[in-house]
Amino acid sequence: MRHRRVGRKLGRNPNHQRALLRNLASALILTERESSAYDTDEMAAKVQGRITTTLIKAKELRPFIERCVTLGVKAQPHITAAAALDCKAKRGTDEWAAWRKGEGWKAWIKEAAPALAYRRRAFQLLGSKEAVSILFEKIAPRYVGRPGGYTRILRLATPRLGDAGKRAIIEFVGKNDREKKAASVIPAVE
Repeated sequence: MRHRRVGRKLGRNPNHQRALLRNLASALILTERESSAYDTDEMAAKVQGRITTTLIKAKELRPFIERCVTLGVKAQPHITAAAALDCKAKRGTDEWAAWRKGEGWKAWIKEAAPALAYRRRAFQLLGSKEAVSILFEKIAPRYVGRPGGYTRILRLATPRLGDAGKRAIIEFVGKNDREKKAASVIPAVE
């Protein structure tokens, strides 16, 4: 019996489950790429930050992708602090060599090390260097002030053709949001 067991099996063994989540998460993150990164326009994502999958896979993917985005958000203060301490001179110059041997480099390492640890953890989860770089450079800075809830799941009305599986869209919050119109106030008649 599977009493108190967390997660869905999705008809796969544990290694295949991890690979499925890793691939879905990478696919969701890679939709944020620029359209020039694709070979043809047909390969580019129709809507950035959104993929369509089955409802159960989307529900299983959500905590996984939120964990990855949280790693990126936690790294952002360290990345900005390290950028402020970074040497402005070109690598290999005398000025850069002096900075490298001085206290500035030690302070930079102290700030950059946690960010590197977060990047390595994200790479361990995602398995794609390109996805990790997009996560840390594009996606995470958008959610710095947000305490969680980086994704939403929208259930689609039409089932998948072939097996009638329930479909859903999983997307990042904030980019594709609809604007709420301000309610028009009707003046009181006196």
